[in-house]
Amino acid sequence: MQWARNPSQQFSLRELPFFFLGSVIISLGGTLMAHSSEEDTDISDSEITEYEDKSYEELKNGSRDVKISNETFTCPYCPKKRKRDYLYKELLQHASGVGQSSSQKRRARDRANHLALAKYLEKDVMAVDAPKTDSKPAAESDPSVNSDEQFVWPWIGIVVNIPTSRSGDGRYVGQSGSKLRDEYRSRGFNPFRVTPLWNFRGHSGTAIVEFNKDWPGLDNALAFEKAYALDHHGKKDWFANSEQKSGLYAWVARADDYYMNNIIGENLRKRADVKTIPELMEEEARRQDKLVSNLTNLIQIKNKYLKEIEVRCNETTHNMDLAMAEKDNLIQAYNEEMKKIQSSARDHFQRIFNDHEKLKLQLDSQQKELELRKVMLEKREAHNESERKKLAEDIEENAMKNSSLQMAALEQKKADENVMKLAEDQKRQKEQLHAKIIQLENQLDMKQKLELEIQQLKGSLNVLKHIEDDEDAEVLKKVDGLQMDLRDKEQSLQDLDELNQTLIIKERQSNDELQEARKELVESIKELSSHGNIRLKRMGELDTRPFLEAMKKRYNEEEAEERTSVLCSLWEEYLKDPDWHPFKVIMLDGKEKEIIKDDDEKLNGLKKELGQGAYKAVVTALSEINEYNPSGRYLTSELWNYKQGRRATLKEGVQCLLGHWKALKRKRGM
Repeated sequence: MQWARNPSQQFSLRELPFFFLGSVIISLGGTLMAHSSEEDTDISDSEITEYEDKSYEELKNGSRDVKISNETFTCPYCPKKRKRDYLYKELLQHASGVGQSSSQKRRARDRANHLALAKYLEKDVMAVDAPKTDSKPAAESDPSVNSDEQFVWPWIGIVVNIPTSRSGDGRYVGQSGSKLRDEYRSRGFNPFRVTPLWNFRGHSGTAIVEFNKDWPGLDNALAFEKAYALDHHGKKDWFANSEQKSGLYAWVARADDYYMNNIIGENLRKRADVKTIPELMEEEARRQDKLVSNLTNLIQIKNKYLKEIEVRCNETTHNMDLAMAEKDNLIQAYNEEMKKIQSSARDHFQRIFNDHEKLKLQLDSQQKELELRKVMLEKREAHNESERKKLAEDIEENAMKNSSLQMAALEQKKADENVMKLAEDQKRQKEQLHAKIIQLENQLDMKQKLELEIQQLKGSLNVLKHIEDDEDAEVLKKVDGLQMDLRDKEQSLQDLDELNQTLIIKERQSNDELQEARKELVESIKELSSHGNIRLKRMGELDTRPFLEAMKKRYNEEEAEERTSVLCSLWEEYLKDPDWHPFKVIMLDGKEKEIIKDDDEKLNGLKKELGQGAYKAVVTALSEINEYNPSGRYLTSELWNYKQGRRATLKEGVQCLLGHWKALKRKRGM
């Protein structure tokens, strides 16, 4: 099946997939059918052959209308389908596709009917194709047209002897082109424009008629020429040596008209070219072959791209499954750990509550005992006055104790309410003590060493004390020496503790002062020139030069700068994202160190796309952020030695500041 397209038209890249899809849909347009609602019952699969023969006999007897005209057909079993008119090949494809369909949505009755239709088309109907005007021009079979004759293309007709009249200014005027165009359209020639030709005298009495560039346009042009030739107003009649000529004369422009040295030839050479019909057909065939080739290549590219997307989708799905599994494992471990912590906390709080209940019971028993003593004292009150005074004192004391017990009960109640808070405070204190213990472990090394030496001296001293010979002068001398060494070591240990505390305080003060001085130095250097070896550097700032160099290799300068700006903005957002942490921890010289992962997808994609320069720029910025501000992920200013590529010392910063101050002083002195 050929595409009906004007020979001069070209397909743009955007049109290609849609145009090709439309052609495929037309060529395979019979693969779907609407569900027939004429019959409510269906047949079984075993009855398809029998029902097919029955439908075939109905088609042969003419009970169903299939043929609309000599070239178009219809499907009698799909009355509600949007497309009703088919060519022979299209209807045959439709019937075969529905009849051989294995879809469960297709009823057995529909498949049997379409199988019978395909059989009827193959055996009883002659195959016909699309109209000839779709594949080649009617002029090719016209005996009056020579295949080697050169026509002016696009197709143009010539009209002469148009009546003119002289106007008031002395120039000639004549019939307008739009009026002639409307007249020719009413006669079925269908020109799209008629242009009168004018010269310095005005209307020349001639005009050119422009037809469409396709083959129907040529048919209209030849019909236009024949109409005037049959009326004896053609080209030969115009150039015949007759005395008087009246009316319009017209013909189709050919090579001899194209090369004439008059106003008609000049206009034809400006508007068109000369070609033979076989040349135009060959040119059209080349364009169609090129179009098919381009469409084929585009389909291959799309299929390849689709396979790549499927591979990526599968990889992403696999990675997501692994990540979800890892996440489930982490959640399960976290839940188990939380259950253990909660269980331990409940046990601890239960023990505290049990202790409080015991204390409460003890207070109640003591209160009851005091009440019994009060009753006994009241009974003894009658014995004597002295006993009464003593009893009064005891009663007053018991009352005070009762009041104290009541206050204790209230305090116990408050203590019960504060149990949870105390438990949480104890937990936080334990965590703080654990952190302090870790900090003090290194400081205790020296102290433990001295204590070890002290213990060794004490051991030696104890050994010498147990020697039986108390009168041995040498042993006594060693004992005295060891005791003196022991006292010296203990004093050294005490001095070392005091010195250690003093040094820690001094170190903190010095560190605070240095940090303040460095901040002031950074603020002062901000106001100086940005040149020199010692100057400020924004740690974590992305270097855009490698990105710009990579873009200049692909685009012009203006577009490269725009694309560089967009790309750098994207990577700056990646650098600020705390969830992206492409580092791994390794042991180096006994210490943990973070380095960039080799298998990070984003960084490897950047290296592959833009090269090593852009990759190094992103890795450098990422390392600086991880070193100077890993939690906040924002840029910080740092005093930097650009010559040696390291952090500048405070001394170097002061020297730089003094150098600027001296230079400024010399300028003012001049």
